[in-house]
Amino acid sequence: MVAYTLCVLGNCLIFMLILTQSQLRTPMYFLLGNLSVVDICMTSITIPRALCSLLTQNKTISFHGCFLQLFLFHAVGNMDSFLLAIMALDRYAAVCQPLHYTTIMSNRTCISLVTSSWAVVTLHSTLFTAMTSTLPYCNWVIHHYFCDVPAMLLLSCKDTYAQQMTVFIEARLTILVTMLFILGSYILIIRAVLALQSSQGRWRTFSTCSSHLTMVILLYSTIIFMYFRPGSIYSPVYDRAISAVYSIVNPTLNPYIYSLRNKEVKNAVRKLLK
Repeated sequence: MVAYTLCVLGNCLIFMLILTQSQLRTPMYFLLGNLSVVDICMTSITIPRALCSLLTQNKTISFHGCFLQLFLFHAVGNMDSFLLAIMALDRYAAVCQPLHYTTIMSNRTCISLVTSSWAVVTLHSTLFTAMTSTLPYCNWVIHHYFCDVPAMLLLSCKDTYAQQMTVFIEARLTILVTMLFILGSYILIIRAVLALQSSQGRWRTFSTCSSHLTMVILLYSTIIFMYFRPGSIYSPVYDRAISAVYSIVNPTLNPYIYSLRNKEVKNAVRKLLK
């Protein structure tokens, strides 16, 4: 409950600052505002339902409700990684192509990238939902606090090797594309930073990317553990813990990482409070 409250308050604050403070109306903060909305949605898909189950001791969920939760969670979860990839492009343009920044990261470009990302993650989530909802199920007890694909595949009566391979290939391809894009962007950024003559200039330039890089490490370290492994070593206990990190802890920390390490956000908070 505390984590959910902090997540909603922190992300709502970031979103409100971006809407109200003119100095934050830049491509980077447009993307950060979208990330805040996605983080609120991610936690709201799972935590309120889990808290309701704990308070009422009613731990059942309808068939359609379960797969709606699965669809929404995978859509916003993948959107998180796509937004981080677009933010990596923004940081590359700011550091490596500063004279062409406004052209590369124009409003039209940002809106097109975000819209295209939503289309891709919707298709991805539709595939996973259709694949799992059409399976025959013999066991209806999910050893998880929300409906997720690995947990659902364990409940099926039939052999799910084909579905596991689909998850193995499609999910990893989606994650790898965004991860490699971010990695490539940061290789170019680090090369540009190292080319600077002044050590103070290097630190100032790299500090503009540090918040984004922290968020990337937090997200991908948990996703890799969760989805980049054989289904045969699935463990309900460890998976619930890892799922809690990327679905609760990461969205809660994201706004505070940006607010605590970003002077523009801290100045906007002071201005709003005054």
